[in-house]
Amino acid sequence: MPNDFPGSMIAVAMAAAGAVISVPITSMQAQAPAATGQALKTPWGEPDLQGIWTDETDTPLQRPIQYANQEFFTEAQRAEIDKARSELLGREKRAERGTERDVSGSYNSVFVSFKRAGARTSLIVDPANGRLPALTPEAQKIAAADREFRLALLQSTETCKNEEPACRGWKYDPTPTPRRAEVALRYNTTRMNRNDGPEDSSLAERCLTGGLPEFGTNNGSYRRIVQAPGGIAIYYDVGQGQGWQRNIVMNGSAHLPGHIRQWYGDSRGHWEGNTLVIDVTNFSPKTDYKESRENLHLVERWTRTGPMSLEYAVTAEDPTVWMQPWTAKQEFTRQSDAENRLFYEPRCVEGNYGLPGIIHGRRMEERAFAEGRGPDPLTRDAMKGGFIFDEDLFPLR
Repeated sequence: MPNDFPGSMIAVAMAAAGAVISVPITSMQAQAPAATGQALKTPWGEPDLQGIWTDETDTPLQRPIQYANQEFFTEAQRAEIDKARSELLGREKRAERGTERDVSGSYNSVFVSFKRAGARTSLIVDPANGRLPALTPEAQKIAAADREFRLALLQSTETCKNEEPACRGWKYDPTPTPRRAEVALRYNTTRMNRNDGPEDSSLAERCLTGGLPEFGTNNGSYRRIVQAPGGIAIYYDVGQGQGWQRNIVMNGSAHLPGHIRQWYGDSRGHWEGNTLVIDVTNFSPKTDYKESRENLHLVERWTRTGPMSLEYAVTAEDPTVWMQPWTAKQEFTRQSDAENRLFYEPRCVEGNYGLPGIIHGRRMEERAFAEGRGPDPLTRDAMKGGFIFDEDLFPLR
């Protein structure tokens, strides 16, 4: 989606049950070592990046159009954005009793939280306009065909009948599309108005993560970096229980053979001065970052900029998708090791409970319709109930 924050501002209404961080995440005030002007080192002499890190503010990946020539927000603008966001969080779409959203929805703003606006108008610093480069002609063609297929699945629903934003570019037709049984054009990673099997649902509903690059989510995310002589591990606590572990190969060996593909790619790291540089290739075609899949190439740079601060910079390139490479930067603040000593494994239950329920529910709707006991399920937007906010109304989208 254009202009999106590190995690979609349209929160998917799903419950992530299980263990959580046992105490509030707070900045590491009592533990901060004195600033010496020199890079912090591990006992074996490498730059020390260890700790639990988070981005304490929210910055959009791409610069909103209205701030086209502005790299940083003014304090007044940040206050205005926070105020508008707070007011929108208080809105309750389910209050519109009897609507499709009221019947299908189960979560509201009580269940979500958002961080304050950050200082930058975008995480992207190159190109200078703070926006993703244009797609190649072929990538545009693929994206358009994918969108056309998804819109066709919506054409006989209230969403298109009411000319809602989700149906923009399509027309309402009371007759369900004949494309209903078609196989998706590529491996599906986002929601579609069909639930014939698990792959019709989004990655989050299947308890899978989007992979790299990972900029976190609007309501909080954490990275825990652990170092040992010859190895580095990064644990990501993101989304609603979609945590994952990443191991960085530091022995100078080459990337895996091209036919071996992995969900998080193949990470090979080395030190350039005080900066950890990680080259990532070999992504799976089942992952998708802004239209880029198996040809995605990342170069990450992790630099400790102070006792409490860590800079993350990533350059992404895929000549089959973008017309040029792009670079984004993010600042992390260290959190208290003592106060977060019990850092439990996040757990996502949608894949175990919610997803089978969704699929079973669709089959029951189809059965009821076949027996003359309900509306045609093909005329219902099965995605709408999971979204809390209207995309076009949320500040900075």
